[in-house]
Amino acid sequence: MSLLDRRTVLKAGGAAAAVTLTGCKAKEDAAGATSPPQLTSSMTSSSGSPASSAASASESAPTLTAAPNWNSFARSLKGRLYLPASSGYAAAHQLFNPRWDSVRPAAVVKAADAADVQKAINFARANKLVLVPKSGGHSYVGASTIANGMQVDVGAIRGMSYSNGILTVGAGARLYDVHAFLDRYGRSLPTGTCPTVGVAGLTLGGGMGIHTRTYGLTCDRVVSMGVFTADGRSHNVSATSDPELFWALRGGGGGNLGVVTTFRFATIPATKLGFFRLTWPESQAAAVVRGWQKFAQSAPTTSWGNLHIDAKSNGTLSIHVLGVSTTGNASAAAAQLESFVGAKASARTITVKSHMEAVKYLGGGTTSPRTGFLAGSDVLKGPMDAATITALLGAVKAAARAKTPASAILDPLGGQAAKQPAGGSSWPWRSALGVVQWYSSAQGTTAQTFIANGHRAVRAASAGAYVNYLEAGRAVTSYYGASSAKLAATKKKYDPTNFFHTPYTFA
Repeated sequence: MSLLDRRTVLKAGGAAAAVTLTGCKAKEDAAGATSPPQLTSSMTSSSGSPASSAASASESAPTLTAAPNWNSFARSLKGRLYLPASSGYAAAHQLFNPRWDSVRPAAVVKAADAADVQKAINFARANKLVLVPKSGGHSYVGASTIANGMQVDVGAIRGMSYSNGILTVGAGARLYDVHAFLDRYGRSLPTGTCPTVGVAGLTLGGGMGIHTRTYGLTCDRVVSMGVFTADGRSHNVSATSDPELFWALRGGGGGNLGVVTTFRFATIPATKLGFFRLTWPESQAAAVVRGWQKFAQSAPTTSWGNLHIDAKSNGTLSIHVLGVSTTGNASAAAAQLESFVGAKASARTITVKSHMEAVKYLGGGTTSPRTGFLAGSDVLKGPMDAATITALLGAVKAAARAKTPASAILDPLGGQAAKQPAGGSSWPWRSALGVVQWYSSAQGTTAQTFIANGHRAVRAASAGAYVNYLEAGRAVTSYYGASSAKLAATKKKYDPTNFFHTPYTFA
């Protein structure tokens, strides 16, 4: 994955092709501190990475000059400044997806601490530069980079500490490192699974994963955040301190209202997990989708399973569900799903894994290579009818016949994710059935055609889209639903000049 910003590449269970789970390209998830569609003065979402109260807000922005004084700015930083002529610039501005390598920021700040983030905001504001934060850099639309603007990479702000059930973590931490650290204490977090996704972007956009139904979204576990707003001021936001900003940052997406540099999370137990993988022949595809929908509605909150409909190069479909039981009883969860489908799986595996075994299994290891892809999403407001299921399967089948590598991955919601956490959150899809992720590693128009076909197929059942799976050209309102008006008001309060903005502005 949540995440996935924002899919999670899943190389688990001997799948014929790489299997996607929840959020490996979630905007971080994009996904670390990556920017979502921006909500302009009409609406903007949260920021891109957590901020710390360490740097003083009294540090005023420099006076506007005719041209940026890069040398003076570089000397003020504890971290490093990369300009286009600098050695190392090419690697410094890269994101996870090579599609965005041609985007050339005017400068890249590798922030060493929260003070560097504050200085970057003040410098960018004074010099009329657009600033975007980057953590994991998995943003589907490349929102954690900007042509001719300033990219602030918080990847070095990744320190972690744990006490009394609370994890304090820097915005630059990656998911694998977070899980490995918490495992020492027998604790975990509900997250997506891609190991290189940044915790910041995933959290700010929501954060879906295998624990979503049992413990809620990643953003639901946030107790407080340190964030720098457009005026360079430091805020320690929580349910009782800047509650509107706290609400907006939990699910509104990254890079809209500030740059977060630290998070405090309420952790969950790191228990053993039961896994099941069930495969059916293509002839059972419609029955599997119907059964999965019943599972998403009726299964215990301790059961989770995502449905993969993959286009195979021989023109056929691969249909399987990868599921988890947080009680460890995967056999019972698998049997319930089969009963909803009305047919036994043609192949099945049942395993039990420890916390870190599960992390590595789901993420395909401890890291992930840079990967080119195109993706999008639809939020299912409820069960799809027969015609919509037929159309969904037809969209993937058309890709298979065209030999386009493509997948529709359906992740369930419900359970704890349907409940608002303490302090509330701007994530708008609490009542939804699940999320469809459209994913293709093809290049050019073939991938675009598949995703457009997918959107058309499920239009009748779609409530909108998941902000960690941003798509170029899609209406920003489709990501925020009923939260749009309150996000707009929060934007006007905390960023009245629309300092944080990208091509994905809310109109």
